[in-house]
Amino acid sequence: MEPSVTLVIITIGFALFFDFLNGFHDAANSIAAIVSTRVLKPHWAVLYAAFFNFIAFLFFGVHVAATMGAGLVDPSVLTLQVILSSLLGAICWNLFTWYVGLPSSSSHALIGGLLGAGISHAGMAPLKWLGIFKVLLAIVISPLLGMVMGMVLMLLTARFFFYSNPQRIEGWFRKLQLLSSAFISLGHGSNDAQKTMGIIAVLLYSSNMLGSQFYIPAWVVISCNFVIALGTIFGGWRIVKTMGMKITKLKPVSGFCSDTASALTLALATILGIPVSTTHTVTGAIIGVGSLNGFSAVRWGVAKNIVWAWILTIPASGCVAAVVFSIIHLFKL
Repeated sequence: MEPSVTLVIITIGFALFFDFLNGFHDAANSIAAIVSTRVLKPHWAVLYAAFFNFIAFLFFGVHVAATMGAGLVDPSVLTLQVILSSLLGAICWNLFTWYVGLPSSSSHALIGGLLGAGISHAGMAPLKWLGIFKVLLAIVISPLLGMVMGMVLMLLTARFFFYSNPQRIEGWFRKLQLLSSAFISLGHGSNDAQKTMGIIAVLLYSSNMLGSQFYIPAWVVISCNFVIALGTIFGGWRIVKTMGMKITKLKPVSGFCSDTASALTLALATILGIPVSTTHTVTGAIIGVGSLNGFSAVRWGVAKNIVWAWILTIPASGCVAAVVFSIIHLFKL
């Protein structure tokens, strides 16, 4: 086996490990509300979310994967070493934020790693600023849109069911949360798994294993959705606790509204091919529904720490990726 082929296989392995960590780290996005409202027990919730993570490729295209593969950095400079460095930068940041229990974005960790390693290798020239601008804009818009949609859905629900029996309403929404949780798991599986698909596809393309035309092979699509579902099964319970219990207290009605708002935002971004953060979107929606109970209903200290994690994710993972690339380049791996 040639060294280059060996390095391709190793890098694909790291890409799938990142995909696993994405599911593990971001399991909270899919199940935080349904677990905190006790609609499903944690072990059933993760299996439920994992199933919809896996089948997500049946419902959406691969627009996000195309953006990740060719929309941020010119594919011609994305060598094996650059891709490997970007993955290691993202993995290191994911493990750190999982350890401290911060729901940072796996998506932006990968984007930061890609930009950091790309700049370290070829400078600023190969960067595609329109794609980067879309991602940066989405960092601001996706949580705000999730928050606004969560508030609107909560207000409409409260008005529509104002005269209904509270116990009956809770029973209805406990069942409806199963639908909203499935919807958000589809959104998570489609948007997040596609980021790894794009990385593997551009790796194969840059290694001349795809021919002259860039595309996403079917085996890459299926394997990435399978691995992210596997990561979700193992679940990151530290982050589930932060998302579902520390930001605000959720009930079946508010849990349904936050999940639905998040899922709609994710579906829109996936259709438009924008690699948004599931974590940002879900957190914004939870804050939106919680804030309707009063300013004090949201634990703003926890929210502030989460925002800091958002701000630091891209530069931190980018710096780690740049250091890793320098080491790889030094030893001529």
